[in-house]
Amino acid sequence: MFYNPFKYLLVFLCLLACCQNKPNQYIQVIDEHWTFKDVKGVGWLPATVPGSVHTDLINNKIIEDPFYRINEDTLQWIDKKDWEYRKTFTVPKDVLKKEQIQLHFEGLDTYANVYLNDSLVLKADNMFLGWQVPCKPLLKEGVNVLRIVLESPVKVGLKKRKRLGYELPNAVNDQSEKGGLGKKQVAVFSRKPGYHFGWDWGPRLVTSGIWKKIKVVAWDKAKLTDVFINQKKLSETEASLIAEIEIKASKDFDATIEISIDSTRKINKEVTLKKGINNLKIPITIHKPELWWTNGLGNQKLYKITTILKENNAIIDTVSKTIGLRTIKVIQEKDDVGKSFYFELNGVPVFMKGANYIPQDVFLNRVSKEDYERIIKAAVESNFNMIRVWGGGIYEKDIFYDLCDRYGMLVWQDFMFACAMYPGNDAFLDNVKKEAAYNVKRLRQHPSIALWCGDNEILTAWNNWGWIDQVTESQGEAVKDSVWKAYEAVFHDILPNTIKKYDRDRLYWSSSPSSGFGTLDSLTAGDYHYWKVWSNKEPFSKYNEVIPRFMSEYGFQSFPEFESVKKYTEEQDWDIYSEVMKSHQRSSVGNENIEYYMLKSYNKPKDFESFLYVGQLLQAKGITTAIEAHRRNMPYCMGSLYWQLNDCWPAASWSSIDYYGNWKALQYSVKEAFKPISVVPFQKDDSIEIYVVSDALKNQNAILRLKVLDFNGETLFKEEQIISVKSNSSALYFSKDVFDILEKKLLAKSLIHVELIGEGNIEIDDKVFYFKEPKDLKLTKPNINFDCTKKDINTFEVTLNSNVLAKNIFLKSNVKGRFSQNFMDVLPSKNYKISFHSEGKDITIDAFKNSLKITSLFDSF
Repeated sequence: MFYNPFKYLLVFLCLLACCQNKPNQYIQVIDEHWTFKDVKGVGWLPATVPGSVHTDLINNKIIEDPFYRINEDTLQWIDKKDWEYRKTFTVPKDVLKKEQIQLHFEGLDTYANVYLNDSLVLKADNMFLGWQVPCKPLLKEGVNVLRIVLESPVKVGLKKRKRLGYELPNAVNDQSEKGGLGKKQVAVFSRKPGYHFGWDWGPRLVTSGIWKKIKVVAWDKAKLTDVFINQKKLSETEASLIAEIEIKASKDFDATIEISIDSTRKINKEVTLKKGINNLKIPITIHKPELWWTNGLGNQKLYKITTILKENNAIIDTVSKTIGLRTIKVIQEKDDVGKSFYFELNGVPVFMKGANYIPQDVFLNRVSKEDYERIIKAAVESNFNMIRVWGGGIYEKDIFYDLCDRYGMLVWQDFMFACAMYPGNDAFLDNVKKEAAYNVKRLRQHPSIALWCGDNEILTAWNNWGWIDQVTESQGEAVKDSVWKAYEAVFHDILPNTIKKYDRDRLYWSSSPSSGFGTLDSLTAGDYHYWKVWSNKEPFSKYNEVIPRFMSEYGFQSFPEFESVKKYTEEQDWDIYSEVMKSHQRSSVGNENIEYYMLKSYNKPKDFESFLYVGQLLQAKGITTAIEAHRRNMPYCMGSLYWQLNDCWPAASWSSIDYYGNWKALQYSVKEAFKPISVVPFQKDDSIEIYVVSDALKNQNAILRLKVLDFNGETLFKEEQIISVKSNSSALYFSKDVFDILEKKLLAKSLIHVELIGEGNIEIDDKVFYFKEPKDLKLTKPNINFDCTKKDINTFEVTLNSNVLAKNIFLKSNVKGRFSQNFMDVLPSKNYKISFHSEGKDITIDAFKNSLKITSLFDSF
């Protein structure tokens, strides 16, 4: 037989590429050359792991893009089938000599029967869990076969539903009728993301798949199975930590634990390990610690602490943890009106600015590292300091929390329960216990985790949405008691006890919204969700009246921009009431509400594209009103998290960044409204008030300059004063009757321009305020002039001005990238400089300039 050395070299290089070996360990990632098929089918097709059935069907051209037009409707058969994935992999002879060999499954979606060489080794039933399976007796030298059969989550859910014997109330986000199930909703029976079954901003695409990595892990003697660096005390001079180390040993032996801090200082401890699980605690002291702060308040110092297990100076295993040193508390103290609710970071009360976050795609494998980086950087640039990971999605991937650590973004972390009552049988509760312990231990090391919350809106739904009466009247008192008992078992027993055991220094908040453990929401304590603006068609002005201690949800919808809409529609669909546009709007009152509110504030747009543009202005107007009200009322109110930051598919929704990553008008407005020091004009009855809100930790002197201008730029009134901006506060600095500064007949063609000028004549902030709704303003056609210069290979600067007020200018370019500002007002005869960062290849100045289009509100009617 002909000997081909290159063949064996290729095999060796392939093995090397998929193995990530530590000292004493062998790690092989099993991620290439998978195949899949319908269990009842015959033909195997190429598959991508990590991935999902839907994306594999797309890649093999079996189905069309589920997000295009109404393709989703024709793809509901996928979740009714069982699917099988298959992979062969090679295990070298020397690996089989290792004392311990395991298969690590980091994430299986969801009901997975795993076979190794035709032997069943695992029956997984929770998408939020990782699984470790001993497999040494079943492995063979050379080729091995791994087979994973994924049972239909719908079929399994239907069986569990029938077995329960009674109906569980829910908010009907499970779009069971679209899935062909009638009223038989099954989402709550499976520990997988609720939004996969549909939500009022997302499609119904119930996935199955291998959504995280699979590894073969082999080792001798011992393995570091858990390392937690527990912060015990923190002061300016010293941080006292405890390294809580779990080691699994296959035999008794003497060993050394070496701990290094930032690869410099080392701690050594001699230990005697016993066969089985060993738990050790080793104290660590860091002198003159550098603290971790949120975005805008300081640096995000991260210490790298590496734990090394040795025997006779030979390394057996290593684990590195990145930690941040900070104290985080939720302060709830009684006061004259109720009880405070605010986050105290390193002893400083901090107003929380941010949004609710959902998974970035229905198909989780499509979210890249670059996507995570882009969304967290957008939050940072928009002056966020908190993101709420909402309970109907996933416990996010490690990279999400790593980025939050790096950029100073605190995380309000929900457990994955939302808007429904859940089963209370032993199997379900045991599954929840494992899920909670696994994810708390996985995430507790991150300095970004600020709070653990049991559920989203379940407590308030049970008590205020008619669920108690619904269950009692249709199924009786006994069923009602069983449903509530199941709630208490999860949210008042399992979850708080998990936090107490594994992360006792962080607050467990049982339900959002609420005013305390098991206590309904209130404006005078706890956190609050306010939806009467939108759901009840209350005016935006209600945001100025409904002020809670911490607003953790509120929102208003808009459509994506026209260029985004064109990606999932055809020209015949360009009407908000077309079949396709309604399909990409999952709120039952969505398009109608947008139009209702729009015509209250704006003239009717002239065409479809203009409607989308004005809809974004409307959303920005509403949410900015709320943010300014919340910040203006600090310290009574100490948080503003709007719904929602992002999308999981292209649709009309409450997002401020659309599915394709484009910033809506809202995101630009939020960036301004969340500035560290912000000027907030406000009309209270017939008085104009100017507040200055500051997150800064020091007072600073500034000039507050106010002008009343007509739309041609003529100054009608001006006043200037030197002020001391108070640290970490909101204060009123100017108040005057409207008609002391402007005649009534000029209200529709005048504005207030407020500037806050700091040291060195540097503008800290400026705001424009109007006396009338946009539809009542006497706008004239602006003549907008612009010029462009190239600053570097990917950055352009646009300088523009206008002869008259140009309201809400919208800059567009077909070059992929983003403007630093957009949708803002351009005042007469003032120059504005806006940067544009291109994401693509080198673009010439002429090409960019020719691609640029600028419109304003005047052009939309």
